[in-house]
Amino acid sequence: MSALAPPRTASTAATGPPSEPAPVRSGITVPAWVWAIPPVVLLTLAVLYPLGSVISESFTGPDGGFSTRPYVDVLSSTRFRTALTTTVLIAVGSTVGCLVLGLVLALIIAFVPFPGSGSAGRFIDTYLSFPSFLITLALLFVYGTVGMANGMWTDLTGADSGPFTFLSTPWGVILAEVTFFTPFVLRPLLAAFAQIDTAQLEAASSLGARPARVVRSVILPEALPALVAGGALVLVLCLNEFAIVLFTGAKDVVTLPMLVYSSAILEADYTTACVVATINATLSIGLYLLYRSLTSRLGAPTDGGRRARP
Repeated sequence: MSALAPPRTASTAATGPPSEPAPVRSGITVPAWVWAIPPVVLLTLAVLYPLGSVISESFTGPDGGFSTRPYVDVLSSTRFRTALTTTVLIAVGSTVGCLVLGLVLALIIAFVPFPGSGSAGRFIDTYLSFPSFLITLALLFVYGTVGMANGMWTDLTGADSGPFTFLSTPWGVILAEVTFFTPFVLRPLLAAFAQIDTAQLEAASSLGARPARVVRSVILPEALPALVAGGALVLVLCLNEFAIVLFTGAKDVVTLPMLVYSSAILEADYTTACVVATINATLSIGLYLLYRSLTSRLGAPTDGGRRARP
């Protein structure tokens, strides 16, 4: 005869039979910092090591040891100073052209009603994906030595060559860069204009303000951060632009990227190329830090009310 089960008390009946103890996990906990090792190693091998090699080579003397002589030689050379001056002038000229043209186009697209304004905004987004050499190649078809403009001129006048030769000059490089980089200013401006309260524009107009004053007093203060951000971005991109200068065929226009190319590829002077590349990168980083400082001080456009068309 089996033993009788112990009587169930009220608490036992309420809680049910005692549960079995949870199994103990025997796995080893991996520290969180271990998961950071693969991306750090990959970043070091793919980015930091090549950059470190360039900087290290720039400080290598003729005997293979550490030396600042390569920097002294490059900074004192007329060739480098001319390339630096040309780079800065082209970058500043292109940036000013992009700011003016981008501001005018953004004002028209955002505040002047016309059919197809939405399609124009979408085309700008597509235009940003184009490679720079494609735009330069298109300009060559129009204004190149054997382009359409010179061809029409020779057909009409019977001359041996046409008058359009500016693409091989700094002005041609500036035209190509303005054509390509203007959307990089236009896109942030359109986003900023979309945040402007149209009630402010209507109030200014009702008080008798002319369109030019409305733009100067109401629109530009709100769009200033976007204007500064777009201009700083274009300035950095123009300082480092290589394909446009190469495809225009401007042999006498030597910028810092072109000097790096000619020193490394054509002359096999890798130390000079690394010195110029390091200086160019330092200028770009300095401009980027200045851009971050300016945008943080200017702040973001205010929000509220009805918006202009994006």
